[in-house]
Amino acid sequence: MNNLSDLEKIINSELNTKIKSSKINHQQIYLSIENGNLIEVLLFLKNNSKTKFKQLIDITAVDYPENERRFKLVYLLLSHEFNSRVLIDFFISENEIVSSLTSIYPSSNWMEREVFDMYGIKFKDHPDLRRILTDYGFEGHPLRKDFPLTGHNEVRYSENDKKVVYEPVKLEQNYRNFDYESPWEGTKYIKNQTKK
Repeated sequence: MNNLSDLEKIINSELNTKIKSSKINHQQIYLSIENGNLIEVLLFLKNNSKTKFKQLIDITAVDYPENERRFKLVYLLLSHEFNSRVLIDFFISENEIVSSLTSIYPSSNWMEREVFDMYGIKFKDHPDLRRILTDYGFEGHPLRKDFPLTGHNEVRYSENDKKVVYEPVKLEQNYRNFDYESPWEGTKYIKNQTKK
């Protein structure tokens, strides 16, 4: 593959009804699709001899609580052979279910579990969809923008008690006074102390 614009043209010509929009930005191809076309688009990108996006790098989500279609799911793929990346995104509503990619990209197993745990997005046909980053009894989804910042417990191992303890979350924001001096030249108050 010569360049990204050729690759974008191939993808758009083969998947013209599946791609809502495409653009090249920051040396990556950005594709917007609909949730129902996810499997077909990813199978084409992975198996086509002109694309060969064999590695799934990441799956994440963005929360827009004010929108009717609240979540934007983002998939990042890499083609080692052509040294190119493609970023695929689409919007879903809060209770919409997304197809799991574990049969196409086995590495998506843990990524989908993270998205489920942090945002509450469910994946159809996932082999083991359960929390992965929070505690078993945890309620809510921490990366949703409407998640409360106080009133929840954190879990940690207490060396004094020799067991796992639950404590209220403490989010401290201490006042910080920045001097904006160059650390290489030293700050004035340190220079003054060394002269004395």
